[in-house]
Amino acid sequence: MIVGTAGHIDHGKSTLVRALTGVDTDRLPEEKARGISIDLGYAYLAEPGVALGFIDVPGHERFVHTMLAGAAGIDYALLVIAADDGVMPQTREHLAILELLGVQRGRAVVTKSDRVDPERVVAVQAEVHALLAQGSLAGSPVDVVAAHTGAGVPELRAALLAEARALPTAIGQQGFRLAVDRSFVLGGLGTVVTGTVFSGRVQVGDMLETAPHGHAVRVRSLHAQNQVAEFATTGMRCALQITGVQKDQVTRGDWIVAAPAQTSSTRFDACIRLLPGEARALKHWTPVHLHLGAAHTPARVALLRDDDLQPGEETLVQIVTDRPLGCWHGDRFVLRDQSARRTIAGGQVIDPQGWPRHRRSPVRLEMLRVLQLETVQARVAGLLALAPAGVDLDALERSFNQPLDAVLDGLPQVQRVRHANITLAFGAGRWQALRALLAQAVEQFHGQFPGELGPSPARLKRIACPTLGEPAFLACLQDLLASGALARSGAWLHLPGHRVALTAAQQALVALLEPLLQAGTYDPPWVRDLAAATRTAEAETRAVLLALARQGRVFQVVKDLFYTSRNIGVLAELARTLEARHGAVRAAEFRDATGLGRKRAIQILEFFDRVGYTRRVHDDHRLRGDSLFAVESGQSGI
Repeated sequence: MIVGTAGHIDHGKSTLVRALTGVDTDRLPEEKARGISIDLGYAYLAEPGVALGFIDVPGHERFVHTMLAGAAGIDYALLVIAADDGVMPQTREHLAILELLGVQRGRAVVTKSDRVDPERVVAVQAEVHALLAQGSLAGSPVDVVAAHTGAGVPELRAALLAEARALPTAIGQQGFRLAVDRSFVLGGLGTVVTGTVFSGRVQVGDMLETAPHGHAVRVRSLHAQNQVAEFATTGMRCALQITGVQKDQVTRGDWIVAAPAQTSSTRFDACIRLLPGEARALKHWTPVHLHLGAAHTPARVALLRDDDLQPGEETLVQIVTDRPLGCWHGDRFVLRDQSARRTIAGGQVIDPQGWPRHRRSPVRLEMLRVLQLETVQARVAGLLALAPAGVDLDALERSFNQPLDAVLDGLPQVQRVRHANITLAFGAGRWQALRALLAQAVEQFHGQFPGELGPSPARLKRIACPTLGEPAFLACLQDLLASGALARSGAWLHLPGHRVALTAAQQALVALLEPLLQAGTYDPPWVRDLAAATRTAEAETRAVLLALARQGRVFQVVKDLFYTSRNIGVLAELARTLEARHGAVRAAEFRDATGLGRKRAIQILEFFDRVGYTRRVHDDHRLRGDSLFAVESGQSGI
C-alpha cells in the first residue's frame, strides 16, 4: 500500500514518517540546512505479509507542484495537522487535492500533541473532524501522536498495517504503467527511474516504452518497496534499472508503460469540478497549470457544454496542453491557476484523444456521456451503437489500457475488420448497412451514367459516404470486392455483370488501337498519331479511347496520351522496385529506369499520385499502403 502524507509546512510530516519507519526522508543538503522538505521523500515499512511505501511531500505553498507529483497514485492519505497551529491554508489545499485526485481512504493525524495542553488537542480534533465532514475522507479516524516522544506512534503504525492488509488486491487485465517521479544514473548500472505502479505487472527482462516519447526500454533489474525483486505490481513503489534511454530522455512526468499502452496526447476530453471556494466562474479557454500523474504542464481549458463553470459545479471540457503527455481513460488530474498559486479544479480523463474539430457537436457530447458509464462493456456497447463508421479498437484499447476481445465476445453481432493496421468494430447491423449503402450507390451510378463503367473509389466515397473515415470505407470496399458483390476493372468499380457496350464500328477501331498502344510500351502514340495510323477522325479516336478508359482497359496519363492497362502495370511495378531500392520514387531515377525523358517520367509519376497509387512528399513519391489503384500486372491495394 502506498501512503502519502499531506498537510501544512512544519506540521511534522517528515518527523512522523521517520517515527513510523526509522527513515529520514529529507535526503537533500538544502532540506537538512533549512529544516523543511523541498522534494519528495520516500520510506518503507515491511512486516511479514505486508509492506507500506511512504511518499513524504513538501508542505510549503511554493512546492505544491511537487506535492502533486507525489500524491498521484497513492492508496492511502495521512493528513497531518500540528496541534499548536491547527488547520492551516495548506491543510485545506492539500485536502482539496486529495479529494480531486479521488483518494477515498485515509486518516488525519494530529501531531505535536506534547506541545499543547489536552484541551487544545481535543479542540483541534474537533476542527479536523469538521474539516473532513464534507469530503471523501468524511468519518475517517483522527489520531493523536507525539513523534518525538513516540506517544501514539505504535498504535498508528499498527492501524496502517491493518489498512494495508485489508486493501483489496488489484486485479484486471490492464497493462503496466509507472508514473516516473525520479530519474538518475547509478554508477555502473545506468539509468534508473522510480515511481508508483498505477496498473499492471512488470518483471525483469520486460520490453517497455516511455510515454509520451515512445523510446523502447528493457528492464535489467528492479526494486519493489525498497527490496530487490523479480516483479512489481499495481500499488507498489518501484525502481527500474532500464536500458535503451539516457537519463535526460526520461524525466519526472513521463511514464514507463507496456508497449500496447504507449500513447501521446496534447488534448484530452474530461469532466472537471471547480472548487466551491473559487471567487469567480471558470471561463472558456482559461489558462491553467495541469498536474496529471507526475507531469506538470501549462494548458488551456475549453468548455464543451457551457459558457462558464460556476464554483462547486461540474462540466465537460477539453484540456489542450502545451506539450505532449501520457494519459489514459480514468486518470485523475488537478488544475491550478495561471500563476500556479492556488488549486482551482480537478477531474478525470474521459478520452485521451480529444477531437480537434466538432468537439462540442451533439454526437461528440453523447460519446463522452457513454464513455463515463460504469463498466467497460457498457462503454463499448454504447460507442458501437453510436458509430456508423465503426469504432477504432486499437485506439480504444490504448485508451482503456486493456484488451477488449473478451468484452466484444460478450456483445451480440459485433463485426470486426482490419485494414492498413487498423482494427475496426461495427455494432449489430452497422456493417451490413454500410455494405448495402456502397453497393446501392454503385448501382445508382450505373443508371445515372450508362456510358461509364463505374465510379473510382474516391468518387464512390464522395457520392455514398463523404464523412465516413477512410479506414472504414476501404475495409468495407475490400469486403465487397472479396465477396464478389462488387467488381473492379482498373481504377473503376462496378457491379459484376455491368459492361459498357461499344458499337460494332467502335469495336473494330479498338482492335486496331490496342496493338498500337501496347507496342508503344513506355512511349505510346498520341491520339493524333493513332488517328493517322488508323485513318480515323481524331475526335472519333479520342472518343473510343475515353470509352476504353472508362472500362479500365486503358489509362489517360495526360490529355490525348493513353497507356494500356498492361503497360501501366509494368510501370507501377517499376515504381515499386525503385521505392524498395531507394526508399522513394524520384523523377530522375524513374526517368533512367524507363529510358523516357524527364517530362514524360514526371507526367507518369503525377498520374500515379492522381490515381492514389503514390503520394507526393516534397520531391519524392511514396507508394500508398492503402491504395485502391490496380492494373493487370503489378496489382496493388486491396
